[in-house]
Amino acid sequence: MDDKTRTELEAAAFRRLVSHLRERTDVQNIDMMNLAGFCRNCLSNWYRDAATERGIDMDKDTSREIVYGMPYAQWKEKYQTEATNAQKAAFEVNKPEH
Repeated sequence: MDDKTRTELEAAAFRRLVSHLRERTDVQNIDMMNLAGFCRNCLSNWYRDAATERGIDMDKDTSREIVYGMPYAQWKEKYQTEATNAQKAAFEVNKPEH
């Protein structure tokens, strides 16, 4: 497979992941962190890092809006729930180091 095709496939997979996460507003970031070691915020940080590596100036709010499909504050207000004590405890045990 040539590099252009690989990049196109990776971009399509990324867009599908972002679309899936936008639809699954019931899945909380803490659950993603506890199970997979990353969440929507991590994904938006990785996106911003990729932009920075290419000389594109992007702030955290912009990259989060790309991933969340709306301003982060709006998403939190509409969809984020208070983490349970069990979720918080699991996060402390499984907290990634990135």
